[in-house]
Amino acid sequence: MSYIQGADRSQAILFPETLDTYVNSENPVRFIDAYVESLDMVQLGFTHARPAPTGRPPYRPQDLLKLYVYGYLHKIRSSRALERETHRNMELLWLLGKLQPDFKTIADFRKNNTESLTAVCSEFIVLCKRLRMFGGELVGIDGSKFEAVNHSSRSYTRGKLQRQLAEAEQQMQEWLSFLEQSDSQEQPGVSEPSLQQKIAQLEKHKAQLEGLRTHLEDSGESGVSLTDSDSRIMRTGHNGRDVCYNVQIAVDSKHKLIVAHQVSTQQNDLHQLLPMARQAKAVLEAESLEVVADTGYYNEQALVQCEREDIPCYVPAPDRTSKKADAIFSEHDFIYLPELDAYQCPAEQTLPYKSSVYKRGKRTRIYETSACQTCPLRPQCTTAKRGNRRMYRWIHKGMVEAILARLQQNPEKIKLRAQLVEHPFGTLKRAMGHGYFLTKGIERVSAEMSLSVLAYNMKRVLNIMGMKELMEAVQALQKTVWYICTEKINGNIYSHTL
Repeated sequence: MSYIQGADRSQAILFPETLDTYVNSENPVRFIDAYVESLDMVQLGFTHARPAPTGRPPYRPQDLLKLYVYGYLHKIRSSRALERETHRNMELLWLLGKLQPDFKTIADFRKNNTESLTAVCSEFIVLCKRLRMFGGELVGIDGSKFEAVNHSSRSYTRGKLQRQLAEAEQQMQEWLSFLEQSDSQEQPGVSEPSLQQKIAQLEKHKAQLEGLRTHLEDSGESGVSLTDSDSRIMRTGHNGRDVCYNVQIAVDSKHKLIVAHQVSTQQNDLHQLLPMARQAKAVLEAESLEVVADTGYYNEQALVQCEREDIPCYVPAPDRTSKKADAIFSEHDFIYLPELDAYQCPAEQTLPYKSSVYKRGKRTRIYETSACQTCPLRPQCTTAKRGNRRMYRWIHKGMVEAILARLQQNPEKIKLRAQLVEHPFGTLKRAMGHGYFLTKGIERVSAEMSLSVLAYNMKRVLNIMGMKELMEAVQALQKTVWYICTEKINGNIYSHTL
């Protein structure tokens, strides 16, 4: 029995096959072609959307955008890798009509069209909304660290600068002592010029570190990076640290599609809840939107503001009980009595309202009693030798307590959080290989993240609807007149249907 034989490479073909025969009707590359061709490149602001009447003809922005969308869908993101694929990938030969731009042209397109690429991601979110892919009732918000183009050795915090300055000073003193000792003992084989050169290098390094420290003191920033100035050293889990960006996403509960995203340089999620919730609500155009997030987003001021804007949140409070000693009573051992506007302590004494102060920017009420002086439980209540135990209560604490009570009544909401937000991050980082950035600067990094989100959403919609149904739906929608209103929300460009 013989093997299945391939075509003879030297055999001439009388009627050459067309490129179209190599791409079947169910191939997703056809959707990429149709979707990009439906975009208004002039309105989106792409360079060369209108070619100049003179000079060398440029590549169509549609063709370069198709190349990037295809690349991000297939784990091919670098400009050099994309250039190689244009020479050997049959799908790209079909998609680009055998165009083969060089890597510099490919890289410059991503670099010079940051806002336009972000707008394309937003346009696809509008398409998903018109296809009724969003539930618009519940979103999960989470953040994850994506590595920047900056090695940890070229990024500094205040503490790291202080340690390296001390090490440089110690090394300099050791070399100076060694130089003095060699001069006094006239040791043979010791090269004085080489020692002086090493000392000069240490002095130069020390001057650079002092310059960086002065920059941090003047700017008030927490850190500085030399390769990518916008990136920062961040915790990456398991007590690890790396130079990263903090990527935030809001995921709709219906099909786990990303409705909003944001690239941040903040090292934690404490101040990300309100802006991300606002973005998600604006994009979904929902009158009320439920939000779930983890403990890292617990910010009482943000929770109250979300409540005022019809964005009920389900965010568990962190355990902030005192860790000094088990015998010390925490604030949870004190009971607030709303009818008296007072607290009851473990000794059943009443702490009435005394005065108000501004504590950490919040107007706070103080509750105190003089009964602490003779209380037998005083050693278990406070370590202060003088004075009384005080309770501090923010004026909007009642609203926060109502929010936490709602969470206790709906514990299933927290379980939904991991199901919503861990899936997109896992897909982006593991399945699609987008766990690190290739560009520098938060503007370009944000555009790169928009391409990743676009690829994720497109891949997800194709899996849910199927190629045939999606193409039919898009063609039907293209026959309908839609008015698109574009606005900028928290640095990102979003489109709304009117």
